[in-house]
Amino acid sequence: MKKEVKNAITTCLMIILTSSVFSKPKQQPTTPVKEPKIIEVAYTTTNEPYTFINEKGTPDGFELAVLKAVDELIPEYKFKFRGTNDEEVLIGTEKGKYQIAINGLCLTDELKTNFLIPQSSISSNIIGIVIRKENSNEIHDFKSFARYSGNLAPISSQSVLYSVIQNYNEKQHDNQIKLISSDIFKISDSYLQIIEGHYDALLTQKYSFKKCVLDENGMYHQFMDKLSYITYKGIPTYPVFNKNEIELANAYDKAIKQLKENGTISELAQKYFGEDITKYLTE
Repeated sequence: MKKEVKNAITTCLMIILTSSVFSKPKQQPTTPVKEPKIIEVAYTTTNEPYTFINEKGTPDGFELAVLKAVDELIPEYKFKFRGTNDEEVLIGTEKGKYQIAINGLCLTDELKTNFLIPQSSISSNIIGIVIRKENSNEIHDFKSFARYSGNLAPISSQSVLYSVIQNYNEKQHDNQIKLISSDIFKISDSYLQIIEGHYDALLTQKYSFKKCVLDENGMYHQFMDKLSYITYKGIPTYPVFNKNEIELANAYDKAIKQLKENGTISELAQKYFGEDITKYLTE
C-alpha cells in the first residue's frame, strides 16, 4: 500500500513539472536598439551672436542653440559640435569631415555649388546703414539716402553686402547708390570716415552697430550721440550640409519648421539679438 501511494505521489509531481515546463510562455526576441547616427557640426568660435565661445569658455550662439533644439526633435541623429575657424568650417564640411557647417552664412553662388542647402533658413543677417544723426531728417531709408548723396563707404566685392547694393541699384534707375569696392580703395576705419564726413553712410550689420557703438564697451561708443542706424532688411542665413546628407537635410527642414511654429526660434532670437529677427526674414 505504501509503495502504491509513493508511486502516485511521484506521478503527480512529474505531471506538475511537465505542465509547468510546457505552460511557460515563450520569450519574445528583443529588438536591438538602434544607436543614433553621429553628426559632426562645425561652427566658428568668433562669430557672435551666431556661434562663439562665451565668457565661461563654452560653445554658445543663436545658430548653435537652434541646432541643439533641432537635435532634440530628430532622435535618429546625435549632434556633436566642433569649434573651428572660418576657413575650416567650410572646407571640412565639403570634404566630409563634418556633415553640417554653421557660421551666419548668407547664400552665395559658391555655397550653392559646393554644398547641400536646406529649404529653411536658420537665422537672419539684419543689415542697414549707419548715418550721422545730423542727417536724420533727410535720410530715413535707402531711397532718401540715394537722393541725398548716395555716398556710401566702400565695401569688399567679396561681401554679400556688395551684392545687396548691386541688386538695389539694378531696380533703381533714378536713385542710385555709389558702389565702391574696398578691394581697390582700402578704408581703415569706416565709422570714423562717417563721423568725419568722408562718406555719408556705412552699410553694416545691425548687431555690429550695437556692439561697436551702442554697447558701453564698444570701440565707438563715444560717438553714440552722433550716429544713427537705419534697418534695410534681413538676409536669410543657412546651415550648409555635405552633399551626401540629403536625409539629414530633410530631417532638419521638418524640425526647423516645427521650431518656428512653436515659437522656439523667436524666443532664442530675443535671447541672442534682443529682438525677434524673424520679422526681417525675406526668403
